[in-house]
Amino acid sequence: MADKRDKSDYFVTMADGETPSEGLASAADPAGLQALIRRAARAGKGLPPVERWNPEFCGDIDMEIRQDGTWFYMGTPIGRASLVQLFSTVLRKDADGKTYLVTPVERVGIRVEDAPFIAVEMNVSGEGERQVLTFRTNVGDVVEAGPDHPLRFVDEAETGGLKPYLLVRGRLEALVARPVMYELAEIGEEIEIGGRAMFSVRSNGAVFPVMPAETLKRLAG
Repeated sequence: MADKRDKSDYFVTMADGETPSEGLASAADPAGLQALIRRAARAGKGLPPVERWNPEFCGDIDMEIRQDGTWFYMGTPIGRASLVQLFSTVLRKDADGKTYLVTPVERVGIRVEDAPFIAVEMNVSGEGERQVLTFRTNVGDVVEAGPDHPLRFVDEAETGGLKPYLLVRGRLEALVARPVMYELAEIGEEIEIGGRAMFSVRSNGAVFPVMPAETLKRLAG
């Protein structure tokens, strides 16, 4: 159950003339959604605690995040970066595998083609076991890869390549953009894991295996 303080903040910031019946599922355009979500986002107080909220499911809305990170609402791209960033703050992926927009009083489903975020930039600091990889997403998250934010690498059957993902928050991941993936490949190293040589990357004391070293050598040859 949502805590009373979070829910009261939501209603205190409601604009004059608005009522709780004006929900996410009934908003007719992105601007209407923006007004509703801004109440939950509580600007200036950090990310809203969506993992603590347990509102009723109010159905799906016609919103989709495409594989390239573009957000669509009712078939039209949402062009305002600030609006997309606001929506991203109330995203939550649940154990059922579906992704939702969540406020203290309602939860609506949206479609996600791949991952909800894209990791578009990476900074490398330190060396060896002290190396830290810091990523920036297309919606402004800055995340250090490590035990709490692991990297995983998935075989892409269609291309024979790999798709790297970074855990951003909760169950929400960022697909690592191709240029950033090439940067990851440049800093990879051969590390023995479980008695097997693996091409891997390090960050914050954690080791993330990419593929067996022999596979890499075969591909490179």
